[in-house]
Amino acid sequence: MRQTPETSQTVFRAHGLTKTYTSGEVAVNALRGLDLEVSAREVVVLLGPSGSGKSTLLNIMGGLDHPTSGSLFFKDLDLTDLDDRGLTAYRRQHVGFVFQFYNLIPSLTALENVALVTEIADHPMPPGEALARVGLQNRVDHFPAELSGGEQQRVAIARAIAKRPEVLLCDEPTGALDSKTGIVVIEALLSINAQLGTTTVIITHNASIQGVADRVLSFADGQISGIHRNETRRSAAELSW
Repeated sequence: MRQTPETSQTVFRAHGLTKTYTSGEVAVNALRGLDLEVSAREVVVLLGPSGSGKSTLLNIMGGLDHPTSGSLFFKDLDLTDLDDRGLTAYRRQHVGFVFQFYNLIPSLTALENVALVTEIADHPMPPGEALARVGLQNRVDHFPAELSGGEQQRVAIARAIAKRPEVLLCDEPTGALDSKTGIVVIEALLSINAQLGTTTVIITHNASIQGVADRVLSFADGQISGIHRNETRRSAAELSW
């Protein structure tokens, strides 16, 4: 039975999180005192226009960047207290990433692209199993150039989940795809959430996707401008854009 976010432990807890970028004498406030909690097994959509702070938050949650001030905890681990080496260990052990562009190695097959991650993970799943979980069991020996955009994105998802991460962070995973193909990718992400209980955060500017989430956090000007909870999550098959 799917555990509801209300009965789950808190995976992420942010308080007063800020991020300021400086270029010469110009300061850009990408995050402005953001407070946030994300529960285990939850699907959260971060919705908003470019420049609203979504990717900055995701990068900090994923250990790819440091905040300027404030606190961010992953369970009991204070991410803002870690140095670069500590953040690398955190990413390796706990986080899977899916980006808009697939970043597959052209000279490697789908299976070999996934296997790269399993070689550095503590308790990985077999690469073939990861590909099967996203419906690509019959494409394991194909190279990226032999795969469609949606199939390449699903290989990227398989690569992200092969190390059994507790958290899957997705930055515009359907941004380079048409509606039909994007729906297949969203379906794969929801399937992983249901099967493995992976907490899933999806950045998008596509409002049509918000129906699949437990919660939708709307972003504007570096802050959360609204929070909406879906009483019933829609299936990927119900989406269109």
